[in-house]
Amino acid sequence: MEKDELTDWFDQYGQAILTYILLMVRDYQQAEDLTQETFIKAFRNQHKFEQKSSVKTWLYAIAHNVTIDYFRKKHPLQHYLGLTMREADDKPIPEQIVTMNVQNEQLYKAIQQLKPTYRQVIILRKLKEFSTTETARILNWSESKVKMTLKRSLVELKTELVKGGITIELFR
Repeated sequence: MEKDELTDWFDQYGQAILTYILLMVRDYQQAEDLTQETFIKAFRNQHKFEQKSSVKTWLYAIAHNVTIDYFRKKHPLQHYLGLTMREADDKPIPEQIVTMNVQNEQLYKAIQQLKPTYRQVIILRKLKEFSTTETARILNWSESKVKMTLKRSLVELKTELVKGGITIELFR
């Protein structure tokens, strides 16, 4: 891989990877750092890319692993207990990053209330629109686990939305 190819990948997928990581870490500066680390790892490990999936799927898998590693290092006990991506402060996402209407903001807040595995599968399957197969590769899960987790996570998301006063049907 040449640096030009990596630059093309960054131009094509950089913002989407940043948004994905930001939804998990809820800190713009940290999301930028982790995005940069994702592309550095992609460059260093390009020889491991077997083209069994798309470049996009491969980059998301790296981003996922980089983010999980960040949480493991930052809060090892919380990670062990399954609380890896829950932050104490409730700062909203800066307007410069994601502009959303009130309903979208409530949706993102509801997603943040879900446990990390539910959050991850909703972000990948419903917000980023990866297939079940791609999501399974990114998360290193079986396809049946992705399907079951998605089903359960949507039930929980709907419960969170109802708590917040939203009664719309999502993600049919």
